[in-house]
Amino acid sequence: MSRKLRIVHCFRSPVGGIFRHVRDLADAQLAAGHEVGIVCDSSTGGEHEERLFAEIEPKLTLGVRRTAMQRHVGIGDIGAAWRAHRLVSELKPDILHGHGAKGGAYARLFGSLFRASRSRVARIYSPHGGSLHYDADTATGKIFFLAEGLLGRLTDQFLFVSDYERRSYEAKIGKPRAPARLVHNGLRAEEFKRVNDAPNAADFLYIGMMRDLKGPDLFIEALATASQTLGRKLSAVMVGDGDDKPGYEARARELADRIDVAFRPAMPAREAFRLGRIMVVPSRAEAMPYIVLEALAAGRPMIASAVGGIPEVFGTDSPVLVTPDIDAIAGHMVTAIGDVAAYRAKMPPQKELKARFSAAVMARSIESAYLETLKRIS
Repeated sequence: MSRKLRIVHCFRSPVGGIFRHVRDLADAQLAAGHEVGIVCDSSTGGEHEERLFAEIEPKLTLGVRRTAMQRHVGIGDIGAAWRAHRLVSELKPDILHGHGAKGGAYARLFGSLFRASRSRVARIYSPHGGSLHYDADTATGKIFFLAEGLLGRLTDQFLFVSDYERRSYEAKIGKPRAPARLVHNGLRAEEFKRVNDAPNAADFLYIGMMRDLKGPDLFIEALATASQTLGRKLSAVMVGDGDDKPGYEARARELADRIDVAFRPAMPAREAFRLGRIMVVPSRAEAMPYIVLEALAAGRPMIASAVGGIPEVFGTDSPVLVTPDIDAIAGHMVTAIGDVAAYRAKMPPQKELKARFSAAVMARSIESAYLETLKRIS
């Protein structure tokens, strides 16, 4: 290691793929001898996330600092930003890496304030989808993209997790002013071990946040449609948490004569994989979802939306890709459940996945980007 860095990861919600990404990066950066800390929201996450914090916090040399950060833009952001700025400034970072829309905004604004006081902190931004999910033709989208364009002037390095994300940024905001690098999410070596079905596994499995963007409503309606096509009741397990979960539970109860759906709280992915024979990722929008990589590494057959960076994993012509539409998903469900072994054979080869989506490769590429950025701004 040529230089010991003080690295602070700033993001809003400690759930899902962003939190997974940061934990993997932190582990690799600590192993490389750097000092690492986290600043994030204190008002989101449940028991599962608290267990994850309990695992990583003792290892973080700069610790975990949490303060309330609201999801939507509003007057409360003023107080939240002030508190977060104070926490970050106490850590005196060399690298301030913002993840997602809000974490990225905070990191670049705070980093610019530090630069004004002659601190040579590098302002790194990973969108992880974030504001790029908005439609460019809506008023909200136009406001967010204007803000992203202004913040782009305060960015020293962009790190995109998929080529789709990079192309979306260029289409909606413009070509990045700062250097940009594509670094796919990666998995640890031990994750490439097959997970077998539980004896009582359901027909289908959904794992993810309980919000419409991730498509749990599409999953439920498609399951009911597939059940009607097959003339028998299909079963499913839905794993995850979120404010919209009660509505999905209510809809599943309304369709109880056609489908049997069990809801479970968030849990480690490899535990959840055993609960259903076929995984379904019905997202309306994504960047590069970890759950897709994790499931494939575990040898799980999958139906996945052809959105975001997902086609980069399977290949654009893969027969397992589907539009995020009820009838299309239901059709794939009927096909997959008809011959699970044949459907499993359509998944990408394990050797190819290991070569392309390695956590070690991801961490080395990001460290290289950090060092190049510091050299450029010094």
